[in-house]
Amino acid sequence: MKRIFTSIYFLVSCLSIHTSNAQNLTEFNKAPLKQHVYVQLPIGSIKAKGWLLKQLEQQRDGATGMAEELYPEKDNLGKNSDWLGGDGNGWERVPYYVKGLVALAYTLDDPMLKAKAQKYIDWTLNNQQANGLFGPPKMKDWWPRMPMMYALQSYYEATNDKRVIPFLSKYFKYELANLDGDPLKEWGKSRAGDNMEIAIWLYNKTGDQYLLRLVEKLKQQAYPWIDIYSNNGFYFFGDDFQPKHMVNVAQALKFPVLYAQLQDRPSNLEALSKGIAHIMHDHGQPEGLGSGTEFLAGTSSIEGVETCTVVEWMQSLETAAKVIHDARIGDQLEKVAFNALPAQFSRDFKNHSYYTLPNQVQSIQGEHGFNQDYGSGIVSSPYSGFGCCRYNMHMGWPYFVKSSVVATPDKGLAVITYGPMEIETVVANNKKIKITEETNYPFEEQIRLKVGLSTSTSFPLILRIPAWSVKPSIKLNGTILKGVKAGEMFTISREWKNQDQLELNFPMQITTQAQVNNSISVERGPIVYALEIKAANKVIKTHPVAGFTDYEIHPESAWNYGLVLDKGNLSNVSVVNAAMPENPFIAANAPVKLKVQAKKIPLWTLGYNKVAAFDVPFSPISSTEKQEEVTLVPYGSENIRLSCFPVIGLPKKINKALVENFDHGMANNWVFYGGGWFWKDGAVNSASNAGSGGYGINGSKYVANGTDFKDFTYQANVKINTAGDAGLMFRVSNPAIGADAYQGYYVGLDQLNGKVLLGKANGQKWTVIGSGKYPVEMNKMYTLMIVAKGDEFNVFINGSAKPILSATDSQYQSGSIGLRAYKALASFDSVKINAF
Repeated sequence: MKRIFTSIYFLVSCLSIHTSNAQNLTEFNKAPLKQHVYVQLPIGSIKAKGWLLKQLEQQRDGATGMAEELYPEKDNLGKNSDWLGGDGNGWERVPYYVKGLVALAYTLDDPMLKAKAQKYIDWTLNNQQANGLFGPPKMKDWWPRMPMMYALQSYYEATNDKRVIPFLSKYFKYELANLDGDPLKEWGKSRAGDNMEIAIWLYNKTGDQYLLRLVEKLKQQAYPWIDIYSNNGFYFFGDDFQPKHMVNVAQALKFPVLYAQLQDRPSNLEALSKGIAHIMHDHGQPEGLGSGTEFLAGTSSIEGVETCTVVEWMQSLETAAKVIHDARIGDQLEKVAFNALPAQFSRDFKNHSYYTLPNQVQSIQGEHGFNQDYGSGIVSSPYSGFGCCRYNMHMGWPYFVKSSVVATPDKGLAVITYGPMEIETVVANNKKIKITEETNYPFEEQIRLKVGLSTSTSFPLILRIPAWSVKPSIKLNGTILKGVKAGEMFTISREWKNQDQLELNFPMQITTQAQVNNSISVERGPIVYALEIKAANKVIKTHPVAGFTDYEIHPESAWNYGLVLDKGNLSNVSVVNAAMPENPFIAANAPVKLKVQAKKIPLWTLGYNKVAAFDVPFSPISSTEKQEEVTLVPYGSENIRLSCFPVIGLPKKINKALVENFDHGMANNWVFYGGGWFWKDGAVNSASNAGSGGYGINGSKYVANGTDFKDFTYQANVKINTAGDAGLMFRVSNPAIGADAYQGYYVGLDQLNGKVLLGKANGQKWTVIGSGKYPVEMNKMYTLMIVAKGDEFNVFINGSAKPILSATDSQYQSGSIGLRAYKALASFDSVKINAF
């Protein structure tokens, strides 16, 4: 690996400091809440600069500023919205939008955006019912009121509007009195953490004890998120899709740490890290969060991430960082913010994609087979996919800015994430301070801070030291400080003087991370790198609002590359630095690119439906193509990409024997395609897909892509829990999303029709080779065994002396093994295969 040292400067001016009254509104946790919890600075205290400001300005000039023109219907953001007293049905859409709008308006201090937000705020505050309920009177749902409360919180912190505190107090009294008769359900039951966070915030303003009783009641009525995260229980709820809906999962990540403020137990605090570990093991993606389309979708490189998931995952980490002072939380937050977030949007923030994929080699109309599928789901559009994301996405960048630096109870500051910005607040005994940062981080390594004070002041300054940094260092007024360690929060307690300077140096190393099918992703610091693919935009629809179009993105250069490694490391990597552009998330102008060695893999093509590529092939994989130098660019700098790279080399697949008992969880190097799979009680299970709409849900496959068996005895214990069939796959290649989207054989127990069947798939065509009567009982474990030798297949059940079914076929000679369920819930255990 090659280290790169580049200069980044945080220049801080000692200009006069203007601190509004709102910036003195910071209250810390009151007893009996957990102490030593950080709190956010009032919105507007932190101003973005440089490239970060550009992202906010593009929002203002693009999708956020033009949202009312783009979505003018009364059920959306029209003048007759029920959130403005009209007869529309805005439900969550208006609150989602206003939550991000208020944050953007006051972060930018933009009069136009403030005016847009004010009409929603005023209508909400001025039309509270006598009993305390607010919002559209006909809306019988706790959930949409939760994001509107975040909007009111930000608005109050920016303006100190005296209406907000009594308004929320009155509503929370109503809620406490009515939750027993009208308990949380569906989305409100999933997202109760949002409600809890604002109630805790209000408690610290008023000290009213009923608010703690409300938080406790909300916790009791919510899904058991602490247990779900701790025990990987997302799929344990049968037909109830809420706990495996990835937006819910991301949004509720903050739930355990919020409740830990009432019950300061290790199990509550640890649930966050355990949950993230489970998600990343079973569903992790290179850009730092788990897949979800819309349900948790596994590790495949052609499964997607929803825009709502990205912004909610970020907010959860922003909340968690205030309660758990662990540098890794800030590391995770930056990784998502600097990679996943910009990837969801067009370069000018006019469009978004409902889903983005780690390996998204084109963005065109068409069905992928996702659990929730949309023909426009990966198309760049103001209307991509379902409507939620186009309203919820606006909080991403402004919430990141406002959460970057927080106040500490000992009257200091803690820096959670870095970027070009300017902080104006108070420390110590209400002493005004201004810290101006000017930096190109995360594209460079150095950060310089200058402290502006009118008088010398003592307070602690806590700095996050990224875990990825190689030999990080900090200089204070030119003197190197001792004890700086990667992955820790470093505290400097001293009397600070005007124009004190800190220089942070976080050297970045180029590293590789293991991904699905033994592929790798490439990282430098917090940035993930993807193949630069020449792209052509094809406008497919023009909208009435000038400058807004839908467009497909087609590749105009090869994308099917594998990387060439040298003794496990990237060979001959060169770093190409360029001048820092106004917007670093444009591939052509990226300030840092990587040049690496690669070879094309001709057999790696688009999948059966020609919408997406096949999943990344298992590595190592051979290639006789010539070695080339290819360019990698930041993950978020384009809307088509390749970020899970195969590795070129001699194939090394398991081909003699394999035993998998699922004793400790989901198996390594097994991948599921369509539907969902989960581990429980020592077995792997196909999940219920009630509520799904994609064609991929009917036949869900769990494939060991790192295997290659020709002639063998293969068996597993199979239990069918609902009507349908389930069984074993063998000699499989090119698995994709869809019941028959693979090449290979399948032998299954058909409970519904009382038979055993043997067949094959060729892309998306299913052919029965043979079947025979066999009574299959529900919820009974069967040992199903297939003996394959050449073109002869014999099926045995429960150790039968003679085959239950025999058949012949010669189409497929060798391939991977796997498990498959077709329109059934099923459990599998004790997988064993031995080659002849």
